[in-house]
Amino acid sequence: MNHLAESTSPYLRMHADNPIDWWEWGPEALAEAAASDRPILLSVGYAACHWCHVMAHESFSDPAIAAVVNPNFVAIKVDREERPDLDALYMKATQALTGSGGWPMTVFLTPDGRPFFAGTYYPPEPTGGMPSFSEVLHAIDTAWRQRRDEADASAEAITLHLADAFAPIPAEAPRLDVWAILDAVSREFDPLHGGFGTAPKFPAPLLVDALLVKGEPGSLDVAQRTLDAMARGGIHDQVGGGFARYAVDAGWVVPHFEKMLYDNALLLGSYTRGWRRVPDHDPVLRAQFERVVRGIVGWLERELRLESGGFASSLDADSLDAHGMQHEGIYYCWTTELLVDALGEEDGAWAAEVFHVTTSGTFEHGLSTLQLRGNPDPERLASVCARLLAERQQRFAPARDDKVVAAWNGWAVDSLVWAAEVFSEPGWLELALGAAECLWRDHWDGRLHRSSLDAVASPVTGFAEDYGAVALGFARLAGALGDAEWLRRAELLLDQALDLFGAADGGFHDAASDAEQLWARARDVSDNPTPSGTSALVAALRLVALLADRPELDAHADAAAATLAGILEQAPRFAGSALVDALVTDEARTGLRPAVAVVVDAEPLAELSRATWRMAPIGTAVLTGRPGTSGFAHHFDERPGPGVYVCRGTTCFAPTSDLTELRTALWSRVN
Repeated sequence: MNHLAESTSPYLRMHADNPIDWWEWGPEALAEAAASDRPILLSVGYAACHWCHVMAHESFSDPAIAAVVNPNFVAIKVDREERPDLDALYMKATQALTGSGGWPMTVFLTPDGRPFFAGTYYPPEPTGGMPSFSEVLHAIDTAWRQRRDEADASAEAITLHLADAFAPIPAEAPRLDVWAILDAVSREFDPLHGGFGTAPKFPAPLLVDALLVKGEPGSLDVAQRTLDAMARGGIHDQVGGGFARYAVDAGWVVPHFEKMLYDNALLLGSYTRGWRRVPDHDPVLRAQFERVVRGIVGWLERELRLESGGFASSLDADSLDAHGMQHEGIYYCWTTELLVDALGEEDGAWAAEVFHVTTSGTFEHGLSTLQLRGNPDPERLASVCARLLAERQQRFAPARDDKVVAAWNGWAVDSLVWAAEVFSEPGWLELALGAAECLWRDHWDGRLHRSSLDAVASPVTGFAEDYGAVALGFARLAGALGDAEWLRRAELLLDQALDLFGAADGGFHDAASDAEQLWARARDVSDNPTPSGTSALVAALRLVALLADRPELDAHADAAAATLAGILEQAPRFAGSALVDALVTDEARTGLRPAVAVVVDAEPLAELSRATWRMAPIGTAVLTGRPGTSGFAHHFDERPGPGVYVCRGTTCFAPTSDLTELRTALWSRVN
């Protein structure tokens, strides 16, 4: 056994019985490297990563490889999901050295942690001009022993080159033209297949939300066509609900089959908000989006929910068969024969047509992913999917990473509250509450911790995205339940975050000021699959400022949002969450300042509350409570109810229980 058996990361535990003497990143491993004067072999990956599993099977389990690694290197394994700061730093170095990046990431470091050589996956034998892993190891070992000065010089040059790589891009214009930016994003839309860019194609929930903010016909069309295309594609698990990480093609046909909590948490919110924008005269699209929402929640509850109430991180792309062999995607794919076996001749033939299952296959080995064609009968579709799901559950299922990541659960809480309110599902609100309770119980001890496993918190404290996402989820839950304790907890997180992550320019660093000091301090203002740490905190600050009537938090959000202007100007596709904030807070054109809608009613999911959640502009803080509810500043003062009180700043509309009047109040300008 190496040093990984007691890790709080399931990914690291997967490597606990490797013959390689793996260490976790930490002072002990770095001290070992310094004492022995050996270079560090840093391997970064995550549990659902297909090629991480391949390299583990081919190389990390090979005693011959271990015989080279153990005497000559200090080998350190990192779960990028547990240590996004390390992943960000060494990915920058890998991209600078190779022009690309990915996982598994393989980086060679000096004993003090500076990179001097990097790559990603290496095969066990030389392939297509790529050296084998053993060849790389021998070459690095030789260079370290015989040309140490070159390695040190390379490390020095790389770290100096990257010293300013995390500084925000400065804005060129004195004021953002957010509408021009929105138009620029729309121009990158793929009109043939939906979505943005080419292959590989990723879901874009943050961009979709930006397109939905004001709902102009053009941007609304782009958002709805993107959501519809993804819903119909092979990237969407038509049978079990939820979405895979990305599609390897431009048409959403073949996914990379890993399924991540963060994608599905964000997409749940986007499809819910997208559903609100579909007019009543398009019942097919409304039903499509609702089917997706219910599928995601069903998948979260059935396959990711843990006994703690939190949600696990991911499902692997691969399944292991009875012989221990890995097979990518076979859990999800079908042939016409398999459909007939599961459903009978008539329904099997119908399913093959509806899901575009062909004789030659749309994936590998004659297998097809399931794509939804046409507009089949909803009842028959639901019945067929239920039977296929029952059949599929007899197969070898992908492994699950049971690690609870704070940020991802925070986004799940936020989206579940949205979906529960819009679709009037009290059980979904209970799911959100259970995940929030898990985060507070297992991740908070005076500091927020990044992750936990089996209710044991990782020693790694939270990053900016964790504080922002969890505070957002807590505040959204507080508004839905009328429970001020969740708002108090959100305020506590944000007050601490301002101290831990604040930068001199008003923005936020990703890692805390008292975290381990590395050769640079990570600060990425662009979105990846998830909002940047800065954007996550901005969103939470905006909501808590409204609910708690704390305008100073809104001022902090304004200062942080200003540091996102450069990325919005130059790469808006990678700043969807910043674009949402810029559009929501743009008063110059619309005069529509974010409002607080106080629903004075008996129950969280009563008709008035549901109507408010369905109609309110994105950026509205919806707060539901009984008359006399305390702990929300002045919001319930002298408001006997029932009725909805819509306030922007110090201006409030007359309370109303009339839905037409409510819509007018929610969408009217305040001069």
